[in-house]
Amino acid sequence: MSDDITAFHAAVEGLMREVTEKAILPRYQNLQAGEVEDKGGNDPVTIADRESEEMLAEGLAKIIPGLPIVGEEAAHADKSVLERLSGDCWIIDPIDGTRNFARGKPPFGVLIAMASGGEVHTGWIYDCLTQRLCVAHRGKGAFVNGEKVGATTTGEALPVAAISLLFMDMAKREQVMEHIAPHYRLVDVPYCAAEQYPRLGLGENDVSLFERTLAWDHAAGVLWLNEAGGKAARLDGSPYRVDGPDYAGLIGAASPALWEEMAARINAL
Repeated sequence: MSDDITAFHAAVEGLMREVTEKAILPRYQNLQAGEVEDKGGNDPVTIADRESEEMLAEGLAKIIPGLPIVGEEAAHADKSVLERLSGDCWIIDPIDGTRNFARGKPPFGVLIAMASGGEVHTGWIYDCLTQRLCVAHRGKGAFVNGEKVGATTTGEALPVAAISLLFMDMAKREQVMEHIAPHYRLVDVPYCAAEQYPRLGLGENDVSLFERTLAWDHAAGVLWLNEAGGKAARLDGSPYRVDGPDYAGLIGAASPALWEEMAARINAL
């Protein structure tokens, strides 16, 4: 890795750690009345989300001046921000797992990705409490705390699945639980993509099904899992694009074979 690329990554990683220490952890288990709001649809936001996003955006603008930024909270306030996803941009989830953070429980993390033409090419996943840092570059592999990793399955006879039902309509939930669930050992979803994708790559879960696929939640994780040798893609097998639909579904799996099995079952519903 060249000195310029090393310095670039050090700057992004340093920013994530700084924001965690200054804007996120001081508010953890310390939120006051009025510092948590519901954006609608059981989607909370805290003062720490907003402060974190502001700090991240300011810091990233110094690392690459002029590169457009798509932040979760900025996009919620102004939908036109989403138009930037089709070009070169940063993508920020200032606190992924806000639902957990607001309740004073793990897991939660910071997600940053870079995309060009709707395709992710670099991603960072930072666990604020454990300091685990997952990094991926398109075509360059996936890393955890600087060590290159390859996706591994749980090895269990019944594959371990984390299936998110939260944004499915009731009819689809019933179909999934009747026709899909019996083929897997179901585990609770962490309500945190910054945790779910590492679980898929590091041998804790085998497969996961997502309904809502917002760019800031999935950009970094999809890239990291694919670069690790697992597979994350739309239900029809097409690549995940950050400028694609928000509710088109997504499967992530620890291996292509596990992905194919889940996709066949979902598409047969």
